[in-house]
Amino acid sequence: MEKINLAEKLSLFKEHWKPKIVGELNGQMVKLVKFEGPFVWHHHDHEDELFYVVKGSFEMEFEDRVETINEGEFIIVPRGVEHRPNAKEECDVMLFEPASTLNTGNVENENTLHRLEKI
Repeated sequence: MEKINLAEKLSLFKEHWKPKIVGELNGQMVKLVKFEGPFVWHHHDHEDELFYVVKGSFEMEFEDRVETINEGEFIIVPRGVEHRPNAKEECDVMLFEPASTLNTGNVENENTLHRLEKI
């Protein structure tokens, strides 16, 4: 039961698209990640995801539309929905998702992380 300072945790890493675990609750992971540029198109068969923008903004691209998510806003992407985060400039994001969630969902590539670092 320790408080978490998001700015402090975000200052501990610089790489993009590599989520870090900062907390766990009820089978859910709380993760911090830095976005920059486009990620991979993907979906998650069994998990919903919540993306909360701590700093900056990014676009969540869907097959039929694009949503801009600004600082202090969040979006929930339901399981099965094809999506791609895309940040024109570096963006700090907090994720809430089940522990089973693979960062690239149904896609296996160089961005896929099977084990995440805890900070």
